[in-house]
Amino acid sequence: MRGKSWRSGAAMVVLAWSFTGAALAQTADELVAKNLAARGGAEKLAALQALRLNGKIRFPGDFELSYQETRARGPSDRVRLDMAVQGLTIKQAYDGSIGWRVNPFEGRRDAERMSADEARSLADSAVLDGALLGARKAGDKIAYIGREDFDGTNAYKLKVTQADGDEFVYLLDPDTMLEIKMTETRRLRGSPVITEYELGDYEQVGGIYFPMSIESWGQGSPNQRSRISIASAEANPQVSPDLFAEPGSAGAERPSSSPQPAPVDQAEDAAPLPQTVPKVPEAVNPANPPSDPKKPDDKPTSSNEG
Repeated sequence: MRGKSWRSGAAMVVLAWSFTGAALAQTADELVAKNLAARGGAEKLAALQALRLNGKIRFPGDFELSYQETRARGPSDRVRLDMAVQGLTIKQAYDGSIGWRVNPFEGRRDAERMSADEARSLADSAVLDGALLGARKAGDKIAYIGREDFDGTNAYKLKVTQADGDEFVYLLDPDTMLEIKMTETRRLRGSPVITEYELGDYEQVGGIYFPMSIESWGQGSPNQRSRISIASAEANPQVSPDLFAEPGSAGAERPSSSPQPAPVDQAEDAAPLPQTVPKVPEAVNPANPPSDPKKPDDKPTSSNEG
């Protein structure tokens, strides 16, 4: 009888683990589905073919530049960032296959190719669906890995693992399903690089919610934050593929007739900038958004879900 009882007990444990695993998998799918519905739904997201964001980016030390980001769908999604101050413009872009940059603060006026690791990072930021909602389409793994306290909010925790090994961990507000934090882990030149993001001030663009405030910092350096503040946004602007093409290539955008930037040695008080600037991460939005969606800075009044 003892042997039979032991086997019955073992069977119950195995069965319990089976149900637990299924529940976790189902929870991850449910959370992603809620996030999609909260953003405005699949139909509106698919209708968003391009996005333009305008604002400012502030680096540690209060070095501030104007900021414009343009994303567009295509066979491979594309993105371009333009950051300007004192007549000098930093440009970064991914054209669907390669990444390039122009950084006059390093004394360069010609475009240079990004490494494969850098281009991959920029390519991920080009995806309008974002790493979370784009994961299933890309064949990436999504896992619900429990709860985590974030400034008093018992947030849901979802992990996206891409085929190349890069990882994105999202914290979702349990009341609104807003993504309030994201931690990105990549391998650059063979070494892991971890960047943390706080997201806030959500607004609708083309029926889809995007964060208008993004703070980012390297892991372990929360006092060295960069901040992107978006002042205006446009859904489905007319965007030529030439905008993303590397200067000097066959499909590159023609030079503007506007005055050219002053040489670096003529710019007053020009401070050095990082070679790679922070990027705006993917769209994140509230679940079942009210007419005036809750901002992530507003702490939930209750969080009783376990």
